[in-house]
Amino acid sequence: MRWNFSSRALELSGGDALVLSIPKSGRTWLRTFVTAYFAAQTGRAFSLELTDRHDAEIPRIVYSHDRFEQRTKGNGWDRVRGKYLVPPTQTKSPILLLARDPRDAFVSYAVQLTRRNPATPEVIKQMATSELLHHPRFGIAAMVEVMNGWLREFGRRPHFSLVRYEDLRADPENLREVLRAIGQTSVDDQAFASALEFSTFENMQQLEARGAFLSKMLQPRDRNDPESFKVRRGKVGGFREYLTGEDQRYAAEVCRQLDARFGYEAD
Repeated sequence: MRWNFSSRALELSGGDALVLSIPKSGRTWLRTFVTAYFAAQTGRAFSLELTDRHDAEIPRIVYSHDRFEQRTKGNGWDRVRGKYLVPPTQTKSPILLLARDPRDAFVSYAVQLTRRNPATPEVIKQMATSELLHHPRFGIAAMVEVMNGWLREFGRRPHFSLVRYEDLRADPENLREVLRAIGQTSVDDQAFASALEFSTFENMQQLEARGAFLSKMLQPRDRNDPESFKVRRGKVGGFREYLTGEDQRYAAEVCRQLDARFGYEAD
């Protein structure tokens, strides 16, 4: 079931395309690239909010963590109203599901909860990574469940596309498929090259450190703590540096439940 009876429904509807992801799947990087592409194509100044509004030259794109936020944010009344769910009308637009290995996504999410997000309940902030990994709401099993749920709901629709963060990082040329998935039938090569250069991790980290992004989404919690930056590492397979051998075995067991269409092998 899908519903949203809150005032936030307006923010999560009316888009020309919908991008879904669990937290820390590379959405900020993807959003920066897409926004930089349209900024270069139209000669506008870069702003993360550029694709938030209706514009004759630039599509409005709705970005959402959807079901994952529905289970991890807000209070009981928020969840009853479906505050974080994308309304049914918006799911009729082109849908892009951005996937990442849940083990890497979880580690980055755990760092965000404990080092970056001031709204995180204190009891969660004090949890060890291993304990958080097994948490029924914030842990890796919840991520896998939500990812599988999206594929069941949208995977067979003609306007649905699945892209993997790892593939985009391995070959940024795959970002052309992202632009096509959100409705761009042809790609402006000059704007594409400009957006690639602008959205490198190195450039994004420098901009964040200088406070060049006006959006609160891209500001470090503590400029002296690299782990508190929104643009943190983005490393593929970096979970091995944070999870013990036992935790890696548990995470692999959970990830074996992922739909095979995601293409991740949990070793």
